[in-house]
Amino acid sequence: MKILIKMNKKLIFTLISGLASAQAFAEAKIQLSPVVVTATKSAVNSFDLPVSIDVVNQSDIQDAQLKMTLSESLIRVPGITAQNRSQFSQDPQISTRGFGSRSSFGVRGLRIYVDGIPFSMPDGIGQPGNIDLGTVKTIEVMRGPFSSLYGNSSGGVIQLLTEDAPKTPEVSTELLTGSYGTNRQNIRVGGTEGNVEYLVNYSNFETDGYRKNSDAKKEQFTAKLKFNFTDSTKLTMLANWMDMSAQDPLGLPRSDTTSGDMFQPSAFSSPKGVPNVALLANTRVSRKNEQVGFNLEHAFDESNSVNLITSIGKRENTQFLSVYSSTGTSAPTNRIDGGRASIIDRDFWSGELRYNHKGLILSRPYSVTAGYSYGEMKDARSDVTAYGGVVQDSSNLTNVNRDEKDTAKNNDKYVQGQLSVSETFDLHAGVRNTKVNIKVEDGLVNLTKDFTQAFNAKYRDSSGNLSYEKTTPVVGAVWKVNPALNLYANYGKGFETPNLIEIAYDNTTGTGPNLGLKPSESDNYELGFKAFPNDTTKLNVAAFRTNTDKEIVVSQSGAYAVYNNAGKTKRQGLEVSVDSQLPNNFGLYGAYTYLDAKFDSSFTSAGNIVNSGNYIPGTYRNQLYAEVSWRAPSVGFYTALEGRYNSKVYVDDRNTESADSYAIFNLRTGFQQNVSNWRFSEFLRLENITDKEYIGSVRVNDGNSRFYEPAMGRAWMLGVNANYRF
Repeated sequence: MKILIKMNKKLIFTLISGLASAQAFAEAKIQLSPVVVTATKSAVNSFDLPVSIDVVNQSDIQDAQLKMTLSESLIRVPGITAQNRSQFSQDPQISTRGFGSRSSFGVRGLRIYVDGIPFSMPDGIGQPGNIDLGTVKTIEVMRGPFSSLYGNSSGGVIQLLTEDAPKTPEVSTELLTGSYGTNRQNIRVGGTEGNVEYLVNYSNFETDGYRKNSDAKKEQFTAKLKFNFTDSTKLTMLANWMDMSAQDPLGLPRSDTTSGDMFQPSAFSSPKGVPNVALLANTRVSRKNEQVGFNLEHAFDESNSVNLITSIGKRENTQFLSVYSSTGTSAPTNRIDGGRASIIDRDFWSGELRYNHKGLILSRPYSVTAGYSYGEMKDARSDVTAYGGVVQDSSNLTNVNRDEKDTAKNNDKYVQGQLSVSETFDLHAGVRNTKVNIKVEDGLVNLTKDFTQAFNAKYRDSSGNLSYEKTTPVVGAVWKVNPALNLYANYGKGFETPNLIEIAYDNTTGTGPNLGLKPSESDNYELGFKAFPNDTTKLNVAAFRTNTDKEIVVSQSGAYAVYNNAGKTKRQGLEVSVDSQLPNNFGLYGAYTYLDAKFDSSFTSAGNIVNSGNYIPGTYRNQLYAEVSWRAPSVGFYTALEGRYNSKVYVDDRNTESADSYAIFNLRTGFQQNVSNWRFSEFLRLENITDKEYIGSVRVNDGNSRFYEPAMGRAWMLGVNANYRF
């Protein structure tokens, strides 16, 4: 940790010394930190945990927001990179402390949960696009070593907690319209009847998109039922359905995004910043997802309880991709409208049994949680040639590039606990054993008996099995210096397995899975403090370092991406957040992240040497979010000015290209009125009010050098909501 402390030594020790010496802290009127469940799997005040964990409140998730992607609200969390891609064919880019930054499809390196139900698959890939943000009341975001207690690929944990049903029946509707043909309609019904609580929400969203070839439509339905059988036994059911289609405008090469040395999206040579191959191949996605989960809670007494959490779901995903490269060549033919249809039909289910116990040892309180979790996913995967976005005849085997069944399973056992050693010192520890099994069953080799095709690598038997297992311990401690200052430290092992996308191919011609890919392993360190400088201000500071071995990276790229294990990487940085309630109903919030994420050894990628010391692509060295808000409760008015800064970001392992830094500002404002049983609200949101031209997200290591996704210019959004309470 010497480098880490040296890096920000002056800032850290100045803050700690000043805070610790202020005797007034012990007598201050403390504003309570939020209660969280993610870190310990039971309700605990976040101030007393040796963990970096932040909570995003319902007002920040729903007030004057589109409520379509997690990036809208996660930008305010330190340590999190959440990029809005200005298109909906891919999930938002979300990473934490550099974990997940390489992802172009889905979210990797983080575990995602809704009310304890996993929205990440056993192989580690997550799909946050399935989540209905219109029903979410809080988001807990945990970073650092304790994330490993959630298993493989848990560089961080994002847990969304849905709203409770209202005590009396109510119905509400919301209408939203905005720039680029954006519209959303929403209706919800909720209430309590006897021992049953219910909340049902439906939304319909569509947009023409900022860029050409970026139309999107999305329908979502969520139902939450809670059965209170007795005071000690409760069952919660959460069901969701999603159906969407979206065009994919692809990324742009630097030649289409630059004028001189500065990015100029208005000077794009392609129509509205879209490469012609996106139009020729009609790149797009259609996606359906259905999932239902159950959480059974039973308390035997005040000291012992159990949870049984189960879920089952189905996902259908068809993605049309272009194979025409930026250099004017294409595969498998010379047709410039050449493409592929990648089709996944997935069934998945999971279960977790958890036992919670608390008591006293030598008059000191302790708690223990132990559990077992299981998950399984079965993918029927195919890859078929497409021209102009039309799937070619799959009965002709020359058009079939892939036909297989993939299975991934996880079996996990864990135990974690906390002991209050004294009034001012708490010890936390845990361990988790994770085993992930992956099986590939190649059906393509069995489709033909043709002797000549048997010698084609395309028809070789690509079946195989992989098994990964790791035990990851974690330990942390909290020193309660006084009621307004806690110091903490922790350490833990990390474990990230390859997912089914990353093991899909062992070469750029698309033949055979990559059965030699290894999981990456990490050592994670963290120091920090949590403080109340006064009775209306909260301050959190965390310094961290992560050393990773066998980092998973793109080794080859072309029509198919091939992944490999690099050597070592090093991530170190600082996270600071401050939340202050000022006089006259003003509020001030800020979150800063410094991240120094580099390769710590050289390796070969796409036939080129990547030097030790290069920055990990997709990671921003400096990120800042700041917000000044004001409320006038007497008239139901609120407003806030948001500012966001991101430093430049490299787009490939060799650091040959980068997207420039940028700063943007957003404004949100709204009114609320109560008239008898009615509650009305109106809101306005202005995005990028200075009309800044910038690259909002990047496609890391894109094989055709189409790295850049331009962000929207100035945009507006206007909405109204009406709620009737019976």
